[in-house]
Amino acid sequence: MLILALDTSTMLGGAALIRDDVLIAESRLNVKITHSERIMTEINGILLRSGLSLQDVDVFGIAAGPGSFTGLRVGLSTIKGLVYATGKKMVSASTLRSLAWNFPFSAYDVCPILDARRKEVYAGIFSWRDADFLTLMPEQAVPLEVLLENIKSPTVFLGDGVPIYRTQIDQRLGDNAIFAPPHKSVPSPANTAYLCLQKALRGEFEDPIALMPTYLRRSEAEIKLKEQ
Repeated sequence: MLILALDTSTMLGGAALIRDDVLIAESRLNVKITHSERIMTEINGILLRSGLSLQDVDVFGIAAGPGSFTGLRVGLSTIKGLVYATGKKMVSASTLRSLAWNFPFSAYDVCPILDARRKEVYAGIFSWRDADFLTLMPEQAVPLEVLLENIKSPTVFLGDGVPIYRTQIDQRLGDNAIFAPPHKSVPSPANTAYLCLQKALRGEFEDPIALMPTYLRRSEAEIKLKEQ
């Protein structure tokens, strides 16, 4: 089974191709241009370099959030367009769980955090058990202080919220705060492709009409409108 998956949840966006247990290609780019300007180029690039076409893809996958509202909409719209154009199936994966998969087999709990603005983060806490991550804290938009109250043991932090909140995390948790190196702190489309592959093998496909991004909170525009 060949999976093409996208992750446009954060500023870093990219695409990956995975066939069964083999990663064929992955493309990641973190630059200040919109995903709508670059995502099709990334898709075309990995397909061309792999000697494959869209028709070779069996299932399309997407990191459904949480994350950037605009990025999520662009990624999901792109995948839905490819699904409609090819007649293939689609699956989705959690952005935070995909991030946690940067650290499979970790002896420590893993806490991906993404900046949700307004002094909140998108976060979840995961613990490796047997061959998968167990969710210790459900994914949610939460004030940093509330998140840190749930952490009592050594925990790996990663994600784009780390550069913003590293000082506060370090001051609050001390030796219990372990920070991922830069190359392990960013989303991996290959992780998303792997998680989507597992769901596809279980037959857990999405309805492309019904599937919506996992926002976890209202948009900035909605919040400001309510405050007026």
